[in-house]
Amino acid sequence: MALFKGVNLDKIGPVRSSRHYFLDYALENDAIYVHYGWSPQAKSDITSLAVNNINGINESSTSFWRTKDKYAPHNVATSTEKILNIATRKGYSTTSKKESVLNYVAEEFNLESDIQATKITIPYSDSNVVEYEYDSTTKRYTRYSRDKKQVDWTTGETVTTKNIIIVKCNNYKISGDTAGRQTIDNVKALKGYYITNGKAIEITAEKSTRTSQTVYKDLEGNEIEVNDGNTFIQICPLESKVQIEPGKPQTVVTNEVN
Repeated sequence: MALFKGVNLDKIGPVRSSRHYFLDYALENDAIYVHYGWSPQAKSDITSLAVNNINGINESSTSFWRTKDKYAPHNVATSTEKILNIATRKGYSTTSKKESVLNYVAEEFNLESDIQATKITIPYSDSNVVEYEYDSTTKRYTRYSRDKKQVDWTTGETVTTKNIIIVKCNNYKISGDTAGRQTIDNVKALKGYYITNGKAIEITAEKSTRTSQTVYKDLEGNEIEVNDGNTFIQICPLESKVQIEPGKPQTVVTNEVN
């Protein structure tokens, strides 16, 4: 789920159908939740939780459109302008006074930690593995999925991030759901890692209700500070064998003169 604030984008996508657990994170950010269809659980919860939402299936083909360069259902796109126009029509507020979930700080810092984090591997399943590689020059992480470097849909630019938060969470199939849909046990204190500038620390992610903001803390109980920049939050299965590695050492060549 992508979160946008104060940006103007001509194409966002692919827009996919809603799942109920995404609502927890839309609500904690006081966001307008945009989706294209929904699961039965999400449809019910959107109503009961009074989520300001936009279902692209019910909008015009000029507001949500299918592109020809991707296969359905991975090819629905929209734009921030279209979203804001629909939000205004629906009477949704397009501004918020809510503070950021993450405690961003302007002055860049390095984590005091012995955990070197220049290569990150997060297996979601045998066929879906997310990886990050750290560039010490740019101080950013390049993102890979299924062994492919991720690039922007429109520009082709490499997808990078300043920060990575990994949270381990129990996931299981919803009883009685014939389509095999899953849920996650995320309203509690979960364990994970915060990663930035080539280092990692252990953290907890504490969420007391579905609508309350997640509080990310270090092991001493202090809310973590987050370096300015974009952040990928990876919620992965409890049994996921996450690897945080120092990476391969660089080869150093010197010329010796006797």
